Amino acid sequence: MAYDIPPDLASLSLLEVADLVAARKLPPVERWQPEHTSYSEMRIAADGTWYHRGSPITRPAMVRAFASLLWRDPVDGQHYLVTPQYRQTIEVEDAAFLAVDMRAEEDSLAFRLNTDEFVIAGPDHPLRAAGDPDSPAIYLAVRHGCEARLDRSTWLQLAEQGLADDGSLSVTSGGAEFDLVPAA
Repeated sequence: MAYDIPPDLASLSLLEVADLVAARKLPPVERWQPEHTSYSEMRIAADGTWYHRGSPITRPAMVRAFASLLWRDPVDGQHYLVTPQYRQTIEVEDAAFLAVDMRAEEDSLAFRLNTDEFVIAGPDHPLRAAGDPDSPAIYLAVRHGCEARLDRSTWLQLAEQGLADDGSLSVTSGGAEFDLVPAA
């Protein structure tokens, strides 16, 4: 079965993005409780590149498939690839995903991830400012404790949106307000 790449985020309305988000069927990793844990020999680099045994995974469909199995332990922060029988640790250098584009419409912000998924920021998918005021990093909660770091151009889009709204470097999406300046 061929993979259909979603259209460009700029060409979609917020309703179309919401429909694409709702149509995505993901495995129920939050319900799986495998007894066995092993090391996957996989790593997600800070630039979003996935590696297995030191070699990059070059097939986007494989990355999307593995990404659908990601779960992050809320206690120790370890990332896992989870199946009903096994969970395998995976090294994540920064964030499991990258947010590579953003669209603002009405009071909502939609993001496209490096895995061609869409996420709408809001109470269930909050934005978090980290780092320091001189070199901030913005993260978007995606699912199962995993986050996406906004790449530079997406961060700049978000900052422009914050400044355009009221000049305070904060944004509102889905009824929630998010400060874009990390706490000192």
